[in-house]
Amino acid sequence: MRETTPPAAGAVPSRPGTRDTPEAVIGVLPGAGPTGLPNEPSDGLPAERSDGLPAEQLVDRLGPPPSAERPARRLREAPGHCGEPPRYAPEWLRLREPADAAARARDLLDPLRIRLAGLPRRADGLVVHDVGCGTGSMGRWLAPLLDGAQHWVLHDRDPYLLRCAAVTAPRSAADGSRVTVETRRGDLARLTPDALTGAALVTASALLDVLTIEEVGTLAAACASAGCAALLTLSVAGRVDLTPAHPLDAEIAEAFNDHQRRTGLLGPDAVTAATEAFAAHGATVRTRPSPWRLGPGEAALTAQWLRGWAGAAVEQRPELRERAGRYLDERLASCAAGELRVVVHHTDLLAWGRPAGRTP
Repeated sequence: MRETTPPAAGAVPSRPGTRDTPEAVIGVLPGAGPTGLPNEPSDGLPAERSDGLPAEQLVDRLGPPPSAERPARRLREAPGHCGEPPRYAPEWLRLREPADAAARARDLLDPLRIRLAGLPRRADGLVVHDVGCGTGSMGRWLAPLLDGAQHWVLHDRDPYLLRCAAVTAPRSAADGSRVTVETRRGDLARLTPDALTGAALVTASALLDVLTIEEVGTLAAACASAGCAALLTLSVAGRVDLTPAHPLDAEIAEAFNDHQRRTGLLGPDAVTAATEAFAAHGATVRTRPSPWRLGPGEAALTAQWLRGWAGAAVEQRPELRERAGRYLDERLASCAAGELRVVVHHTDLLAWGRPAGRTP
């Protein structure tokens, strides 16, 4: 756990270049209770293993996993790509949602409530921007835990996920006040201080580890300039504990962590980088552990996570393929028998500075 309140420093450089698609407001609507996601087929993670394939073929089939610890969406496209963003697996997001909710660090909520209580409120309540919202699980978890009217602005590249998030948004806050939702299709590069004008809070879940150092700097700078707090949950910590232990656990974990860091992404270094970026803008930063604790009751999630975890390791180190295939078979059998327990370590981060327009 780390808490810092350093002096302000120079701005962190933002990601250079412009993006193709302007951020578009899709709609504003009252929150509609959690009625479930549209029943459409997933084109993301494979279904639970029922096809009898050998583990080696299963690892082959995984390809670049959108799972494991990467969120099932991206906030940027390759330069020059103007097509529709890919649709990621809402089923994976729905499968992990209970574990996410159980893992998030609730002891960060009291300092957040204290910070929010002193802010002026708009007619429609405190404004919260949820970046890379996916199917909206962060809003479903947090909005009912905060008092007072709230207006959530949901950001994602994927219009399908935005529709899911809007349809399943909560209707009311902890005290029964109204919660409304607005969706915006766009990317992190467009999350400027102007876009955050009037915001009280920026949230994200399982996002920091798939950003670059420049993108984390952009996020921290935008929050600091707008004077809003940031609650960034479930960033990978680079540690996994499996019981019973296996001789290959450490090698798979190391390869997975290397996979997370490829092409300049932060992976397990994300929370450290974000802490430094927010601190450079004079923010107070608190971090708390938020581990997934997966046992027999979470067997479906554990099985999917194992496939993504091993698949990423093999993608990073192809020489692991044969051994990882056997390892995956053993681990999936142990999971199906209710014998496997997994702790996937994450970290939550809360940062806040001086509200916009206030002087010391």
